[in-house]
Amino acid sequence: MEGIKEAIAYITGLAVKAEKPETIEINGRTYCTKDLRRYDAADKAEPIKATTLTSLVDYIKESREELRDRMIIQVVSATKVLLYSGLLAERDRETLFEVNALLPQFEYGREYDQESFLVAMQSCFQKTDDREAVTIMASNIVNTQQGTFSDDGVSQQAIIKTGVTTKDAAFVPNPVSLIPYRTFLEVPQPASDFVFRISEGRGGAPAFKLVAADGGLWKSQAVDNVKNYLVKALADVPERERITIIA
Repeated sequence: MEGIKEAIAYITGLAVKAEKPETIEINGRTYCTKDLRRYDAADKAEPIKATTLTSLVDYIKESREELRDRMIIQVVSATKVLLYSGLLAERDRETLFEVNALLPQFEYGREYDQESFLVAMQSCFQKTDDREAVTIMASNIVNTQQGTFSDDGVSQQAIIKTGVTTKDAAFVPNPVSLIPYRTFLEVPQPASDFVFRISEGRGGAPAFKLVAADGGLWKSQAVDNVKNYLVKALADVPERERITIIA
């Protein structure tokens, strides 16, 4: 019984001792018994979240005196921007503000039925000559049925052909240059080339899809557009040199 008590006391003592970090020497090197991490005096709050660049600019201008001396704006992608507070040398900076663009969704490479495709062309792309050409072509595609019938008095035979054709002639260059809404609406939307494809879906109904053909070059242009917008929008902020914008 005494042996069990001594073992419990020994283990408890190790646990209490382990709560406090200590340094030990091993082969001439100094080690700490616990991982050390710096904590701020106050717990970090969750970042404010918004969907427009304008909201971020307004936040900085209205809260400039309350913020720390140094602020960092990072354009993470064409649809995400973060605002940090702290020095460039700090590894654990606090995220104050997060902006995620709210945009209409269009899946490139996916086949759409006629109605869904026409609606998407109007709501997800800026008006351009190529967009109008694609819309005209898509709206003039019809599902046709051609049939022949014969009756010799003894047997009957029917041959039905289904297919996709156009009601009126329309020419669409391929690839087409379109301007989708893919970044913050406050900045210019980059144009990209797309391959426009028409095929037969279920029951012979026409199906449409757009396949990206620019290799993703629009992303770097969109990031530059976002950065340029923030540089201009914050140009008149007092002590502008304390705000670093990276992309």
